[in-house]
Amino acid sequence: MGQRTVLVTAHIGRENALRSARFVADRLTAAGIAVRTLAGEFSSPGAHEVPASAAAAEGAELVLVLGGDGSLLRAAEFSRPAAVPLIGANLGHVGFLAEAEPDGLADLVERVVARDYVVEERMTIDVTVRSNGTGLASTWALNEATVEKAARERVIEVIIEIDGRPLSRWGGDGVVCSTPTGSTAYAFSAGGPVVWPEVEALLMVPISAHALFAPPMVVSPRSVLAIELIVASETSGAVLWCDGRRKVDLPPGARVEVRRGALPVLLARLQAPDSRGGGFTDRLVAKFGLPVTGWRGRTWEDAGKHA
Repeated sequence: MGQRTVLVTAHIGRENALRSARFVADRLTAAGIAVRTLAGEFSSPGAHEVPASAAAAEGAELVLVLGGDGSLLRAAEFSRPAAVPLIGANLGHVGFLAEAEPDGLADLVERVVARDYVVEERMTIDVTVRSNGTGLASTWALNEATVEKAARERVIEVIIEIDGRPLSRWGGDGVVCSTPTGSTAYAFSAGGPVVWPEVEALLMVPISAHALFAPPMVVSPRSVLAIELIVASETSGAVLWCDGRRKVDLPPGARVEVRRGALPVLLARLQAPDSRGGGFTDRLVAKFGLPVTGWRGRTWEDAGKHA
């Protein structure tokens, strides 16, 4: 068996992230694990610098990310084509995708060294942009693809299509097409439902729609969602954003198609996923600071054990 390798990447705009990345890289190196870093991010004794390209994660065991969810979404661009799991330490705000907080870095490294983690597949979406039948762009997202207005003072007018059939037309600020993983991100802010990660579904959530029928919708993972910009509309231009990172300017009449992605993103977890969804429930409570004081749970079961 060859030497284990971990790609360590960090949010270069945060000094605490760079310090943490050096700490992690030094600990992994001391444990006999080869460390890669992305060129221009940070240096660590014994680490091997690689270009920030699609090949950066090839052959690695893990991609370990120091930063917030934005840093994890960036790292997914390296990990996804290489089918290498991501694991993150949150140094941002909510950090919903991360597995550890700053005070848990030493434990995170120990668990990685011991291979004490499990790997989940997270559904992605593939996104195609067409204009008059001609393909303009193809991209993907882990969280969401958003068609939104380009100018703050205007609206865009769209027709929504599900599985090849028109559903509704409305004007508004845009539309979010999301995965279950993205249900706690932009789609959540736009009023969409929280969907547990093991549920396979696609979400479509309007943003400030002016319409009688414009609810958030949850559809089959086999469905194809489409958003068409009205050609004759006197509204402003529109843009497509995927995970807030990849941008496509949309001409009038453009059509955006969203379907289940061909390649998932792999996430490493320090605890096996709870079959009843308890792990995700605890994550919601912790990340959003939800009030659960007074919960008693199945106390009769505990009483029976001690009878």
